[in-house]
Amino acid sequence: MTAPGFLSPTGVEIAFVLTGLVTLGAALVAVTTKQLVHAALWLVVALGGIAVEYLLLTAEFVAWVQVLIYVGSIVVLLLFGLMLTRAPVGRSPDADSGNRWVALAVALAAAATLVTVVVDAFRTAWIDLDTPQGSTQAIGEALFRHWVLPFEALSLLLLAALVGAIVVSRRRGGPDASDAQDASDAQDAQDAPDARGAVAPEEER
Repeated sequence: MTAPGFLSPTGVEIAFVLTGLVTLGAALVAVTTKQLVHAALWLVVALGGIAVEYLLLTAEFVAWVQVLIYVGSIVVLLLFGLMLTRAPVGRSPDADSGNRWVALAVALAAAATLVTVVVDAFRTAWIDLDTPQGSTQAIGEALFRHWVLPFEALSLLLLAALVGAIVVSRRRGGPDASDAQDASDAQDAQDAPDARGAVAPEEER
């Protein structure tokens, strides 16, 4: 099979490039906007664009994992965090940083390094979209045939993290809260005799 050339792109390649541009634009808006809710919503667009890229590469399993975990869980967690912490919905001065140019330089350096490494590693490699290597069936067979032990170890690790989160959330503020409760009980005990002393003269009358 003859490898396709860059001067004759296919429809999938054109869609891949366009989706990548939309994803890149959404990511840039997400990190530059001063409105936290808008940043979270643009993050949804960026993560959804990455999922579409996976679908175009016939990696449907990774695409749906991207949607379920990142779009459906991480972003929802961020939005709940914004609502529960009563973060400002509009523009927030805390969302602006004086180190923006330093962050931009670091991001460009990291992107240039990543692109160089990926292009050098896969310069002559072409993805055959007709083979079901990224399908859910192929990944499921590889996962439960050859990677069962790491999969179960990861599930136990996630279970331990879940149990730890439940234990921490059930504690009512830790030792500081218990000390405050003890102080409140002691104050109530001191106020009780005074109340009885104030009632006693009325009973003698």
